[in-house]
Amino acid sequence: MTSVVLVDDQALVRIGIATLLGLEDDIEVVGQADGGEEALELITRLRPDVVLMDIRMPGLDGLAALARIVADPGLSGVHVVMLTTFAIDEYIFEAVRAGAAGYLVKNSEPEELIRGVRAAANGDALLSPAVTRRLMSEYATRAKLAPATLRQLGQLSAREREVLVLVAAGLSNTELAERLFVSPLTAKTHVSRIMTKLDARDRAQLVVAAYESGLVSPGWSDSPRR
Repeated sequence: MTSVVLVDDQALVRIGIATLLGLEDDIEVVGQADGGEEALELITRLRPDVVLMDIRMPGLDGLAALARIVADPGLSGVHVVMLTTFAIDEYIFEAVRAGAAGYLVKNSEPEELIRGVRAAANGDALLSPAVTRRLMSEYATRAKLAPATLRQLGQLSAREREVLVLVAAGLSNTELAERLFVSPLTAKTHVSRIMTKLDARDRAQLVVAAYESGLVSPGWSDSPRR
């Protein structure tokens, strides 16, 4: 059972999402909050698998609440998915870089929302390849190469760099396995090792690292740079 906490200052949004998720046998909404402070208390107490949180709220907004969650070692198993009204929100770049597992637009189709919750809970890619490229390509035009990320990239083997590029393309573990002709378990192991070496919280941060290191860039192909 995947436990979920909903955080949004609009009651109708929370009710709608809670009703939709409540229809699924494997998902349970265990708490709701209308602001960041209340959300942090709930999340700390309930430790849900997934938090669906509005990025823009009065008082303590979603970004500030996300920063506190990521900074708390006791909440390392909590996957935060940001909710936004717009497909490309200027705050989303900061949220993904800060540790959000991804984001969902509030008017997403029900199936997309449910898939997103399950993907976040499993640590899989939440953003589709098209959305990942659109989001991160725009992010890359704003970002400068990060020396710390470049140094970490030096720890990766040639195979791990190849896997990182494919993760940046939005491929799931199953798709990685098919592309690389390995088992899904081997693909998952590669991703886990890369996350450890790059000190990444989740796959979304791996995408950020791929761009910040210059391994991929707008207009890139899925062949790693040497």
